[in-house]
Amino acid sequence: MKKILWAVLITGIGVYSCKSKQKEKIEVDKSINQKTSFNNLFIDSNTIKVFLTKHPEYTKFSHQYSDFYKLRNYQCAWFDSSGIGEQAYNFMNLLANAVDTYNDRSLYNKKLSDEVDKFKTDTSDKNIKTTRNITDTELKLTGQFFAYASKIYGGSDINVQELGWFIPRKKLNLSVMLDSLIANKSDIKKSEIPLSSAYKRLLDYLSVYRKIAQTTPWDSLPYPEKAFHKGATSPEIITIKQRLFALGDLAENDTTGVFDSSMLAAVKRFQVRMGANPDGVIGKTFITQLNVTPAKRIEQILINLERLRWMPPMNDSTNSIVVNIPEYKMYVYDSGKLQFPMDVVVGSSATGTVIFTGNLKYIVFSPYWNIPASIVKKEILPGIARNPNYLASHRMEQFGLQAKGVPAIRQLPGADNALGRVKFLFPNNFDIYFHDTNNHGAFNASNRNISHGCIRLSEPKKLAMYLLRSDTATYNNQTVDSLMNLDKEKWVTLKKPVPVVISYYTAFVDSNGSLNFRRDIYKHDSAMAAKLFTDNNNLMALK
Repeated sequence: MKKILWAVLITGIGVYSCKSKQKEKIEVDKSINQKTSFNNLFIDSNTIKVFLTKHPEYTKFSHQYSDFYKLRNYQCAWFDSSGIGEQAYNFMNLLANAVDTYNDRSLYNKKLSDEVDKFKTDTSDKNIKTTRNITDTELKLTGQFFAYASKIYGGSDINVQELGWFIPRKKLNLSVMLDSLIANKSDIKKSEIPLSSAYKRLLDYLSVYRKIAQTTPWDSLPYPEKAFHKGATSPEIITIKQRLFALGDLAENDTTGVFDSSMLAAVKRFQVRMGANPDGVIGKTFITQLNVTPAKRIEQILINLERLRWMPPMNDSTNSIVVNIPEYKMYVYDSGKLQFPMDVVVGSSATGTVIFTGNLKYIVFSPYWNIPASIVKKEILPGIARNPNYLASHRMEQFGLQAKGVPAIRQLPGADNALGRVKFLFPNNFDIYFHDTNNHGAFNASNRNISHGCIRLSEPKKLAMYLLRSDTATYNNQTVDSLMNLDKEKWVTLKKPVPVVISYYTAFVDSNGSLNFRRDIYKHDSAMAAKLFTDNNNLMALK
């Protein structure tokens, strides 16, 4: 089953530079004044400075305050001459809903809500003036919007590189965002433009799993002494059916203890969503996944929602290649449309594949494998010590010295080369690339995290043909086959580099609308949970 999943949103990542551009200086818009504006409520710039000294919770947004009110020449945003605007009430309702949705205490300000309610009196026949109370509430609403938008649209204030995430975080211009909402009288409740469709699809399941957690007991089920197959009968099957029904895999709430054809389909559906082999057998692996509590799944959803907030928006005009490490999948996109998926092998737990972005520039046919110094020291040199003919027997040769006197050793092109017949380079500091392999049997395994860090492709020739599709006169099926069977490597430079995203998502919604979960193979979820679910973030998986 092909999935057009969360990866669609990041096809434009390659157009974002790791180096942030110099911040554009905002000038005061002097075209807005008492005479030209329908609103006679203005704020003195010094008032903002005084306000921020009294409200340290908003001081981190001091630049946003300055830019936002410069754009308006210090005209009030939430109030006008007739009183408080409808946007203020809409925003407070949005904050209240966000607390219910995310279970995040930091998103709501009860005191501010009470202040806003005090302005609900009818002032249509009055021409109000800026007072200290109005100014104070105006600035609190602005600060609360910045706090809300920065967290929901951009993510919590945590160092992502400490979590092994080296994809540049999405940049937000909160001042321009709020100015646009106010100026265009946009519906704040529908203003989640910076959030992708992948985010919204995953968010929909948050309330589903909260309901499951509140209504369905989830005690740990014992492993069956003997795996259940279709036709089996057991009282334990009743409980398994109840859980599959609650999760949406079983269509009807069947309370019989018979493993029938409907249950078989449900079991396979659950296995597919978990990334397991859909053999329809209820054994230890199946029960282990089914025993994961709804509270734990909620935590997993929240963690991946956070990651989705970090991602820059999609660019439909950009081609890209996206890898989701825990899913062992690559997705190739053209102008935002999925061209084909591909199974991959990723780094082991000890030598994990790094989460980052790059630009694929080179295809290397019939490559040498320049063996990293760490592998030379740990594997090659001990092999030579045991067998002086080790290099020749493995079609390797020494061609110099690496750092600290370690021999520079490479494996010659050929069928037994560890990189296979072709590799794809997107230059990076992590020395990670895509490549073929001389061991295609690894793609038959459910768990494919066994490499030294680079990413092995199940169909490397297919990717090569795709990348060279604009020059079929030179690179047709026969010529590519020939290039993959040379006795020395051949480099081909792509006319236009292709953005590459190596990502890490353990919860996502596929093109069928099904919620998928994957194992946290590198323990990144665990590390992130320790930072995300804290009193500082006021975020909890479950009440």
